[in-house]
Amino acid sequence: MSLQRIRTIAVAMAVGAGALVLTPPASAQVNTAAAPAVTKVTLNPASPVVLFESTAKVTFTIQAKDAEKATMVFTPPGVSTQPIIEAKKVGTDTFQVERSVGTVGTWNYTATAVKGDETGQLKGTFDVKKALETKIVRFDANPDRVTKGDRVRLSGQLRAGDQGYGGQEVAISFRSRGSDDFRKVTTDKTSRNGWFSASVKPWRSGEWRAEFAGNAEAKASVSDSDGVRVRPRTIDTRIVGFDAYSEPVVKGDKLRFKGTLQADDRRALRGERVTIQFRAVTSRQWTDVTGDRTSRHGRFHASTTAEQSGWWRAVYAGDRRVDGSVSGPDFVRVTEPVEKADTRVLGFNAYPEPVKRGRDLKIWAQLQVDDDGTWKGYKGKVDLYFKSNRSDEYRLVKSAWSSDSGRLFTEVRAWTSGRWRFVYEGDDRTNGDTSRSDYVRVRR
Repeated sequence: MSLQRIRTIAVAMAVGAGALVLTPPASAQVNTAAAPAVTKVTLNPASPVVLFESTAKVTFTIQAKDAEKATMVFTPPGVSTQPIIEAKKVGTDTFQVERSVGTVGTWNYTATAVKGDETGQLKGTFDVKKALETKIVRFDANPDRVTKGDRVRLSGQLRAGDQGYGGQEVAISFRSRGSDDFRKVTTDKTSRNGWFSASVKPWRSGEWRAEFAGNAEAKASVSDSDGVRVRPRTIDTRIVGFDAYSEPVVKGDKLRFKGTLQADDRRALRGERVTIQFRAVTSRQWTDVTGDRTSRHGRFHASTTAEQSGWWRAVYAGDRRVDGSVSGPDFVRVTEPVEKADTRVLGFNAYPEPVKRGRDLKIWAQLQVDDDGTWKGYKGKVDLYFKSNRSDEYRLVKSAWSSDSGRLFTEVRAWTSGRWRFVYEGDDRTNGDTSRSDYVRVRR
């Protein structure tokens, strides 16, 4: 072998040996892994944490990357060392720590993401402060005595610490007399100086107060209560259509009175006592004579024996909820009696009965006069009255004249069941009389 060939082979072997050294086997290659890291820490509730009690519980959520576990260290104000707290894993790369805080000031924390021997940290701070103490002062209900339906002004000031607390909603609540619970009636927002005001219409007596429900930074508070007494509103009344009749009247005869008691809105007042008063021509004093209670339509009727000329009026005394009223006076002249003949209304009959609604009802009777002991037929004007089952009083329906023989006959339409009768008021020569009543049922 030549020297030149030996040199060539040696160089090739040397080159091959160098290649083996520079290229290690695949099993010897190493991949470099990413280090763990903390990307974000969030607080619930957020900073600043407000203390409504001695402590508050805060949840810290750690968002980590490539971490097997996480820990946190909290350093309260004025403290240098604190224990490490291991976080609870709640999701992929998400960990949580719950911590009670009670010291006011700025807290420091360190969140650490751990993977094997490697760690990544994120440091931060959060503030803790006490909730604002609030109070409602100078709460007042004005006036404290009102008539039902009138307005009351409720006002006061909401304060936080030593200053007015503006922009806050204050509720106005009411508790009626005899009740245990307040209920909200209205609200108002405080001015920048903490003042609030509301106007209400109280309908019953009771206590009022203002309530602040609190918010994220301030505690709730309630004012002292202030009572308001509500008086019933009195109703104005009037007596209309008062009449003393018939006039002139003969001394010893019946004098009748009628009228209607109404509220100021023309509503009838039922079941109220109306007194009829009299003042003689020679007197200045009114005297109670008779009276009546009003019907459901507010009407009243009364009668008395006429004794002397004078003025008559109707008086309603009222009560604590209704004002009284007096009618205008009505003068009645009383004349001396002349001897009159007695009369009678006989054989009153309303037929047919029962009668169909809307059909004619025939009315028959006989008017007679006492002529020296003999009863004879008499011609005169007689009034027909009717009282329904739903009424307390008779009302005039129509008038009819008897014939010379005293025969009375008339017809009316029947609309409702009730009693019918004739009333003869008398005239210059005869006294009056009233027939018996006859009940007629009306069917549909």
